[in-house]
Amino acid sequence: MPKVTFIDADGTRHDVEGKNGISLMEIAIASDIEGIEAECGGSCMCATCHCYIEDDFATNIPAIESDEDEMLGFTAADRKSSSRLSCQIKMSDELDGIEVHLPDEQN
Repeated sequence: MPKVTFIDADGTRHDVEGKNGISLMEIAIASDIEGIEAECGGSCMCATCHCYIEDDFATNIPAIESDEDEMLGFTAADRKSSSRLSCQIKMSDELDGIEVHLPDEQN
């Protein structure tokens, strides 16, 4: 199974396994990762699954669509060029080893 590393704002690392086709948000929730709120359950309606994706993996994930781009305007933590909503990124073999940085706040 592909591996994901979630990195808290304080630098704490959480290495977990994820199934292909499952969103990074779902992997975080199933793995009890704090820092992903996911209030809307993954429907791209709340921006509480905001994360920062390492540049090395940015080319392996689909481009931001307009609804995600709009929601990223409502994040509690600063939006950066690496900002994404983890509910919109599906795990795949190409993402094996991805590092996902979590912001210091979601609400």
